[in-house]
Amino acid sequence: MKPKKTAIITGAGQGIGLAIAEKLAAQSVNIIINDLEEGLITDACKKISIAHGVQAIAVSGDSSAEEVIEELIQTALTNFGTLDIVVANSGITLFGPFLEYSRADFMEVTKVNQLGTFFLAQAAANVMKDQVNGGALLFTSSVTAHQSHENLAAYAMSKAALEMLAKNLVLELAPFKIRVNTIAPGATVTNRTILDPEYENTWSKITPIGRPAAVQDIANAAAFLVSDEARHITGQTLVIDGGWTSVSPSPYA
Repeated sequence: MKPKKTAIITGAGQGIGLAIAEKLAAQSVNIIINDLEEGLITDACKKISIAHGVQAIAVSGDSSAEEVIEELIQTALTNFGTLDIVVANSGITLFGPFLEYSRADFMEVTKVNQLGTFFLAQAAANVMKDQVNGGALLFTSSVTAHQSHENLAAYAMSKAALEMLAKNLVLELAPFKIRVNTIAPGATVTNRTILDPEYENTWSKITPIGRPAAVQDIANAAAFLVSDEARHITGQTLVIDGGWTSVSPSPYA
């Protein structure tokens, strides 16, 4: 029997991150999930372990903090002896008009979205490079990295940076059999977006496929990109938006 793989997924207390964790667990991957809210991931780990018969370990805290990144890596190595997959999904969205956007908000978005992803990837790659089979890194970007979206200049910039990071790392990591890709979700029904009673209706009207994504749609794509079936794919961004970026109508029109 092939040994189980091990994955770290950040920002996985709910929404897309949790759906990715559940999808990988269903494929017999042991998982370490991270979120700021300890209660969310503790409950998630219990449910995932029971449902899929894998080990699921919760590591709470700010995924951009050096000590949390170190704990995530060491938890994988101590419990499973390997680190095969890292999904840097943590992100923060702080809306605001460009002409009034605060330095504090800019720094927070940059810290979580860029710094956290960069240094988690660095720490993981330093483990994966010594493994026979390397590993797979996956970053979560956004359609806002591809199309303009009002009041999201800082967020869009941070997400576009992740796509370039994935492309750039190919040069340095491919020799170690480490693949790096990015997913760019469009409108998605999550625990957060569902609080807007008009969200699903608005995005259904302007999405060519006729509906926003479900979290499982994003998780299916993510699971493919970190799987052995995608072994010849690296440095790429997969946009998952039901065709919205092809036509790009504004939700505010």
